[in-house]
Amino acid sequence: MANSSRLPDILLKNSAFTGKKEAVNRKKNEILSNKGLNPDDQPSDLKIFGKEYFINYELSWLKFNWRVLHEAQNPNNTLLERVKFIGIVCSNLDEFYQKRVGGLKRQYHAGVRELSLDGLTPKEQLTAIRKDVGKMIRAYRDCFFNDLLPALQNEGIKILTYNKLNTELKEKADDYFSKQIYPIITPLAVDEGHPFPFISNKSRSLAIKLKERDSDIHHFARVKIPANRPRWIMLQKEKSEVILLSTSDLIKQKISTLFPGMDIISAHIFRVTRNADIERNEEEADDLLELIEDELRERRFAEIVRLEIDKETPDDVKHFLLSQLNIKKHDVFDMDGPLGLADATQLYDIEGYDHLKDTPWTPTLHPVFKHELDEELPDIFNAIRDGDFIVHHPYQSFETSTQRFVEEAAKDPKVLAIKQTLYRTSSDSPVMHALVRAAEADKQVAVLVELKARFDEERNISWAQKLEKAGAHVSYGIAGLKIHTKLTIVVREEDDGLRRYLHIGTGNYHPDTAQLYEDLGYFTCREDLASDVTDIFNLLTGYAPEQSYEKMLVAPKHMRNRITDLIDSEIKAAKNGKEARIIGKMNNLEDPLIIQKLYEASEAGVKIDLIVRSVCRLIPQKKGLSENIHVHAIVGRFLEHSRCYYFHAGGEEKYLIGSADWMHRNLDARIEVLAPIENSTLKKYLKFFLNLNMKDNQQRWVLIPNGKYKKVKPGKDEAELSIHQFLMNHVKTGNPPTPCSTCK
Repeated sequence: MANSSRLPDILLKNSAFTGKKEAVNRKKNEILSNKGLNPDDQPSDLKIFGKEYFINYELSWLKFNWRVLHEAQNPNNTLLERVKFIGIVCSNLDEFYQKRVGGLKRQYHAGVRELSLDGLTPKEQLTAIRKDVGKMIRAYRDCFFNDLLPALQNEGIKILTYNKLNTELKEKADDYFSKQIYPIITPLAVDEGHPFPFISNKSRSLAIKLKERDSDIHHFARVKIPANRPRWIMLQKEKSEVILLSTSDLIKQKISTLFPGMDIISAHIFRVTRNADIERNEEEADDLLELIEDELRERRFAEIVRLEIDKETPDDVKHFLLSQLNIKKHDVFDMDGPLGLADATQLYDIEGYDHLKDTPWTPTLHPVFKHELDEELPDIFNAIRDGDFIVHHPYQSFETSTQRFVEEAAKDPKVLAIKQTLYRTSSDSPVMHALVRAAEADKQVAVLVELKARFDEERNISWAQKLEKAGAHVSYGIAGLKIHTKLTIVVREEDDGLRRYLHIGTGNYHPDTAQLYEDLGYFTCREDLASDVTDIFNLLTGYAPEQSYEKMLVAPKHMRNRITDLIDSEIKAAKNGKEARIIGKMNNLEDPLIIQKLYEASEAGVKIDLIVRSVCRLIPQKKGLSENIHVHAIVGRFLEHSRCYYFHAGGEEKYLIGSADWMHRNLDARIEVLAPIENSTLKKYLKFFLNLNMKDNQQRWVLIPNGKYKKVKPGKDEAELSIHQFLMNHVKTGNPPTPCSTCK
């Protein structure tokens, strides 16, 4: 266990701490207990608490979404890329409300009044979220409707209302309605004989007020906009013009055909978001698969955490909806115009407008697979035996490296066994199909399927069942822990005996996201690492609670202490007047004990750079606390997803890559692995890559002490540098260091 050294004096002198040590420790224990942690098991005491030391998690995430929105607002980006970013912003908000706001509301309704690490109650957080989201909604809708849609119209992509169509196009729309929509939709009345219908998550519906023509009695009905029809119907496509019509607008115009003999008083769109933060009790579950299937059914009927509604909806209709949906006014967002703009990504797919998009990117072949005669790819197992290498996605191809590794193993007669962890993948994954073929060929196939991967549960259940049917050994992990690590091991019989080949990744085995997410994949057949990975699979499929590892940092039992030890070593070096340096690239930085240790390292003089894409609860550059810490964030064409950590380590320069962020859930509630990269050439590439992140002056933001982010701009006489564009150019030319130990 790492030693807990005394924190800098400023932490003890601060008014939030002085004279309140017992209260702070008590609050710390409450927080850790709420997170499912035993305070007595932590490697050091949490000595800090409050907004002086921590940024609120939810508000930090919203700042990340603001950075995404900036990409939509940026006129330097191509038009359809900006439209796509609007869709991403809205999709992110949907998930945020399902997961984060849903969890906070569950706490609030359960009577939880404990403070978060930054000193806010659940109610205070919900209030702050509502205020910030309100501003965000106004900003993204202003961007979409007042900036992007007029620009699209100037380029020939026109979204017209039904009333603005000419006679010919109205006839096309009418024909589409009668043939493609009318047979699908179902009008649902609400009265004594018809209860208020269930409103599914993220669905768009029309709330209809109507009355009989010879009566003054008003009625309510609901029509769901079918999700299996396109959001926008293409009525005309010519060389320089596309005319689109909203499906919901068409249904609204034709609503009277669903209620013959009735007068339509009003018809307005509404949309609900439901809580996806469902409690589960894995320890008491006899069958984890059955538990997750039950949870998916329960999630369909979970409480509503947000109602988006057309602001022109009559007050009586709005009040009726609120009462029937059991939702309060502060969870209602009035909108002027169409709802659910996550669908804006559909506009990106319109053919014939490539000039309004970024130049398409095709991942390159990794140098180890390049053949002088370009006849065929070299044998992948020979390539790995020749030397370790790192594949960098999406700059280098997933299909010809990671995917091919599994596909080659599946058909190679010398391969005896394949073991893999599965967190997320596609519905038609070539990797999964290869594992099925391997199992059918009587190879030993073991797959650790994470059934609790949020929003991918159904897909993972489906693959688990297909794999079991093919004869693979399928396990669902350990109760209370998610399997988040990305590992594949292939056991092959060769002339000199059995050899184990490894892939250790930072991203999922997902061919689609590999085109968009920035990730690292490490290939090796080192025996020490192979031994550790074999032991990890034994832990996951069997019983090995006292398992130890020679090289790997494995969570939840060992990783936290090992990382703390590495930080402590840098602190010791700095105090002895030696060079001390830490660089961490991750998706999120949230863990309070790691943050506390980084503050301590900063005060000792350790130079620290943190490249954190999304949530960062640490406050950098604060006088007397974190003056030696800089926090960077990259948002651009690709989603930064790799995790890579550097410690100077007295000149030894230790590098680690894997799937673990510096978050409580990664360190204490997931199976995670960080692998050491010890090959000098690969270390050189990682150093080049990390430094490149901190030199970007086109896509980089820096976090300042007040919790806000500032966009970096090129200095005077400084050349523009976008890391994404730079690396796309790099893999084509190979001028900087190449990520393989045998490549020059």
